[in-house]
Formats: sequence, C-alpha cells, structure tokens
Amino acid sequence: MSENTVVIRDAELTDRDATREVLLDAYGQYEKVLDEEAWGRYKESILSAIDGAATKARLVAVLNGEVVGSVFLFDSSDAAYGLPDLNIQSPIIRLLAVSQNARGYGVATALIRESAKLALEWGAETLHLHTSDMMDSAVRLYERLGFDRATDKDLMNGETLVKSYRLTLKETSLLQAQ
Repeated sequence: MSENTVVIRDAELTDRDATREVLLDAYGQYEKVLDEEAWGRYKESILSAIDGAATKARLVAVLNGEVVGSVFLFDSSDAAYGLPDLNIQSPIIRLLAVSQNARGYGVATALIRESAKLALEWGAETLHLHTSDMMDSAVRLYERLGFDRATDKDLMNGETLVKSYRLTLKETSLLQAQ
C-alpha cells in the first residue's frame, strides 16, 4: 500500500476515541462562526452521537495508519434526526468529518463513495444528507459529486436552514469512478 492511500473500513469499538478527535477537529472550525451558546449545543450533539446514535453503519477513513475521517449512516430521517415526519426512508449520511490536517487527500470523497456503495447494497435508490450554508466547502463537494438539492426535505434548526441533498445512486458517476 502506497503512502497517502486512504482506506475506508467499518469503525471498531477501539476507534471511538479517534472518531471523537476527528469530529472535534473537523467541526471545531465552526466554533469561530457560531456564537458560544450555539457552538456549545452543536458540540454536545456531536459528542452525544458518538455513543448514542442508532446508526446502521459507522465508517472510518485511515490514512498512513491513522484514523483521519469518519461518517455515520442511518436508515431514515427518524433514525438520523428523530424526525419521522421528514419522511426520508433511505440512508442518510451524518457527521461526515475529516481531520483538518488530512484534507486534500480525497478522504471525504472516499467516505461518501463507500456510503453510496453501502446504500446501494442495502437496496436504496437514494442517499441523503443535510448541511447548512456555513459549510460552504462541503456543499461544493456534494454538488461536485452529484448530489442534488432536495428542498422538500429541508428543515429548520432554530434560525438556521438545514438544506437537504440527495444522490440518486443508479445515476451517479461516483460509483463508476474509482
């Protein structure tokens, strides 16, 4: 295996601390954007998801022997957000994270690609995610990878519009490009 090869695998119990560090490092950049109270709530929701999330799968990305990325996959909007009325009955990506020092190596793309493969294996037609304008570089990545806006699945988190994106799995070039 060459240096800088990203390996995606199922997370193991022993990856818990590394996943926590990746999430805090990746999402820590928003501490400067959000007010102190909002950041505190956001950070708490991230940390509580590490142990409490009812995921269908948890993946980690390993680069040069170190966990540098992670993503959680959920069955539905009910499992992901406790929002059955959002009526998403296909896999949802949450808490996609890449350590700041590992950006630029294709880690996020590899995690999304593996998530799409799993969703297709599970018989899903689409893969969903939610994000906000605060995460503009992530939005550009999702759009480049073929995600389309799904405005009917948007939601509000306080004053923040949380935008929904959907990837149509059978039409995406993401699964052909390897």
